[in-house]
Amino acid sequence: MKGAVERVLRPEEIPQACDDLMKAGARLQMTYAWFPEPGQSVEVAYLAVTAPHEPFLFLRCSLPADSPHLQSLAPQIPLLGWYEREIQELCGVIFDGHPEPRPLVLHEGAHPSMPPLDPRYQPDEMMPFTSEPWDRPPVEGDDVQTLPFGPVRADVLESAQIFFYYIGEAILHCHPRLFFKHRGMEKRFEGTSPSLGVVLAERISGVDSIAHSLAYCQAIEAACGCEIPERARYLRTVLAELERLYNHLHYFGHLCHTTTLKVGEAQGKLLAEQSKQINGMLTGNRFLRGILKPGGLRRDLDLSTLPEMLNRLQPEITTYLRSMEETNSHLDRLITTGHLPLQTAYDQGATGPVKRASGIGRDLRGDHPYAAYDRLTMNIPVRTEGDAHARVQIRMEEIHESLSLIARAAKDIPEGPVSSEISYVSGGEGLGWCEGARGSTYYCVHLDDAGLLARVKIKSPSFSNWRVFPLTVHDTNMMDYAINEASFGLTMAGCDR
Repeated sequence: MKGAVERVLRPEEIPQACDDLMKAGARLQMTYAWFPEPGQSVEVAYLAVTAPHEPFLFLRCSLPADSPHLQSLAPQIPLLGWYEREIQELCGVIFDGHPEPRPLVLHEGAHPSMPPLDPRYQPDEMMPFTSEPWDRPPVEGDDVQTLPFGPVRADVLESAQIFFYYIGEAILHCHPRLFFKHRGMEKRFEGTSPSLGVVLAERISGVDSIAHSLAYCQAIEAACGCEIPERARYLRTVLAELERLYNHLHYFGHLCHTTTLKVGEAQGKLLAEQSKQINGMLTGNRFLRGILKPGGLRRDLDLSTLPEMLNRLQPEITTYLRSMEETNSHLDRLITTGHLPLQTAYDQGATGPVKRASGIGRDLRGDHPYAAYDRLTMNIPVRTEGDAHARVQIRMEEIHESLSLIARAAKDIPEGPVSSEISYVSGGEGLGWCEGARGSTYYCVHLDDAGLLARVKIKSPSFSNWRVFPLTVHDTNMMDYAINEASFGLTMAGCDR
């Protein structure tokens, strides 16, 4: 796997190897499976990050197709719990001793003829469903009431069912049921040309188009040994920060909606709209799609007017953010709400502003620089309170940092081409990453003998943070739930894939 230091292990060596990594200070990011030889073997891979500026680690082991068993690592490394459940359902690998054996991605009643991510499973094959009850966690107690909220929810919210166990206003337990609109996007990549795969990547989550397409392109470039031009590096940095800017501004508008700060909601969404209009004038697309490609950019961009457009918007942004920090009714709903302790954030795999608000000062832009981030110094904001207000403060500082990064990149950008020739390597493998507005995004790509995509694994930040989120809801109250969810900045599309 190009882009990481690789180790090939036997299945029985995986638990000890991962334990040694954790003791050495490494952090597992994800695990996934794929079929290098359909019908004969399945391979399980683990991705870990070590110290800043040190290479990623990629552990892999091969299992026989007729007995694909591995020991579950979820009891020792909880953040792998969802990944193992996903692998069980979509790839057929059995994780012995898993603490949560219930279905995750395929709801009760789904009966695929074979694991859906097996290349022999035809994409147009309808998956049979039968009506079966949801095997939700039992909670005992005469006074405990239950409330299934969703999957259709008020306002413009994506489909999710949040099942509450509560007494009065006190929430005892919150159990999210997601994946109602799982699109099988990783399956869609199979057999696709790498040049067309970017079109799929930028549609995984519409508001994270650059984060996904950038991580994908970098994975393809790593697999094929392609170096992109310097100007393309700077342009990719500018695009990534423009995406962060409009996402954070919309975040504040939605958060104000949940605290009933109607003027703040209108102002935040107006500023987000103005930011997206700048995107449209610069690239022709408000969500920055259709710009990136493996090897660089599809076309050059003229940044000459960008600093001036952002300079006109910056005073309004500064005033808006300051006004929220001076509104007591707003702050009262945020401070102490949805507390996420540092150890929980670490163990459960929190990422992005969520983890930095709980004291974990890691950011791929600074720790493992890509694009032109190694040419631009930057500040990584960190808070230790771990509540909704801390998550707000992280994003406020990131907005100012994004504006500064864009200005410096536009000033320092060199002249030259924006793309390099790329040849798709038979059997190539590559890792790509990006720190998006919601956190770390990883792509692992495997090319087949014809240079087409055999497997694309996506690690999306919302998949990680949706796992963490319920732990901040337990022992809270109903009135704070919507505010807490908004403070995480989650998307369902990024989680469901």
